[in-house]
Amino acid sequence: MKSIGKINTLNKNIMPDMVIVENINEEADGQRIDNFFFKRFKRVPKSHIYQLLRSGQVRVNSKRINADYRLQQNDKVRIPPIRTFQSAQKIIKPPPAAFEVLFEDKWLLAINKPSGIAVHGGSGISYGVIEQLRAHYPDWKFLELVHRLDRETSGVLLLAKKRSALVEAHRQIREGIVQKRYWVIVRGRWRNAKQSVKLSLNKFVTADGERRVMVISGKNEEKKELPAHTVFTLKKNWQNFSLLEAELKTGRTHQIRVHLAHLGFPIVGDDKYGDFELNKELMKGKQRLGLKRMFLHAASLKMMHPATGEYICLEAPLPNDLTAFLQRLDEETTVARP
Repeated sequence: MKSIGKINTLNKNIMPDMVIVENINEEADGQRIDNFFFKRFKRVPKSHIYQLLRSGQVRVNSKRINADYRLQQNDKVRIPPIRTFQSAQKIIKPPPAAFEVLFEDKWLLAINKPSGIAVHGGSGISYGVIEQLRAHYPDWKFLELVHRLDRETSGVLLLAKKRSALVEAHRQIREGIVQKRYWVIVRGRWRNAKQSVKLSLNKFVTADGERRVMVISGKNEEKKELPAHTVFTLKKNWQNFSLLEAELKTGRTHQIRVHLAHLGFPIVGDDKYGDFELNKELMKGKQRLGLKRMFLHAASLKMMHPATGEYICLEAPLPNDLTAFLQRLDEETTVARP
């Protein structure tokens, strides 16, 4: 076993054929372990990196970790021998980035993410937003996601252009300073003008290998309890649908989707936790409505600028397909305002 201070001293075109232990310095502090490997071994498929993580061949401080583990300064990362895929693996170059820029300066970049595009590659996805942006701006020394959006979710996506900005943004998220609001349409008539929902969640993997989330009911020592808090505000009611604003107080995976499904108000178009029969009807354009994807849009994000300390508010307008769906609801149903 060989220990080194920085793996960057290795030729990036040569994968290690021995176990290496790297001491994490300030530059990688706060970075996800999967992203840590992606940046260093760009010629290795992401699926192989995830397999190394799942099998425990990658360890931090001699312990197994998940792909979402965030490195800390002075962590010791075990890097196993990594196979190359030069001949068998065709390298797919990301297409040029063509995202609407909502905000940009030396520290931050905010875009209006379209629906249908993952924020990063992996798990069968060759590339995502982050890979497209890095390919589009090859001279940028640093670019990382501040937070994530589901593949079908559109709206405000924030990225950091400096490590210091990323660390500060994550601090604000942990301390509840960042305010994120979403627009969502659910099946059913929501009654309360404002409702605070605190339901703990648990992540699990289905028999088919899909990652899912569920609400934990009662104490269960075998399940990891993740506290989750969402505040829903009713904006408009129709006969069979409701428009809500969802404010995230915590940022758990699929939080809004699982909270609403558990309450009996699944998000329209949600292919994991929604009303599948209704989704099929909308996909086929029945009920004279038509909706091809989940109605969940990251409408705004408010935070203190990591360098100036001034509050900034980033907003993304509803995309055309969701705006058209609202118009069809107004035309085809009787509106009852809250």
